[in-house]
Amino acid sequence: MRRLVVLPLVAVLLGGGVAAAAPTATAAPTTGTVCPTGWGSLPEDRTAAGSLPLVNVRTGAQPCFDRIVLDVPGSSAAHPVGYHVRYVDTLYQDGSGRPVPVRGGALIEIVVEAPSYDVGTGGATYPGRAGQPLPGVDLTGYRTFVEAKFASSFEGRTQLGLGVRARLPFQVFQLDGRLVVDVAHSWTATAR
Repeated sequence: MRRLVVLPLVAVLLGGGVAAAAPTATAAPTTGTVCPTGWGSLPEDRTAAGSLPLVNVRTGAQPCFDRIVLDVPGSSAAHPVGYHVRYVDTLYQDGSGRPVPVRGGALIEIVVEAPSYDVGTGGATYPGRAGQPLPGVDLTGYRTFVEAKFASSFEGRTQLGLGVRARLPFQVFQLDGRLVVDVAHSWTATAR
C-alpha cells in the first residue's frame, strides 16, 4: 500500500519540477555562436631558442574551430617555444626532403622548435613516426581537420602536417606548457 501512495507522490513532484523547468513559448530564439574574427591565413612565426621536448599532440573540436595542441612542458608565454606555421602546397620532410602525403583541400605545416626526443639521452619523448598519422589522434567528426601526420624530428625541430578541408583562417598562441593552433571552420563569424 505504501508504494502506491509514495510513487504517485514522487511522480507528481517530478512532473511539477519538469514543468517548472521547461522553456516558455516567449523564449528568444538562438542565433548561433559568434565566432572570433581577425584571423588570417598568412604564415605565423616566433623565434625562440630552446631544447624542451615535445611530449604529446592532441586535438579538439570547438563550435567555431578545430584545435591542435602540442604539449611542450616548461614552455610558457614568458619562456616561449619557437614555431613556424604556414600553408604549403607539399609537405617536404626536414632532413630528407621527401614529400609526405597528407589528405585535405589545403595543408598546414607546423614546425615547433622542440625535438620529439630527449637531447641528452636520445630517447623518444613523443612516439611519432615519419609519414604516419599522429599517435592517439582521431579526427573522425571534425569539421575542418582531415588528417594529421608526423613528418620528422630533425636537429631539434619537430615537423607535423595538418590536412584541412580548405584554406581557412588560423591563429597560433602559447599557454603554459603548450603551443596551440586553431583553424576556423569558415571565414564568416558565425558557427552553424
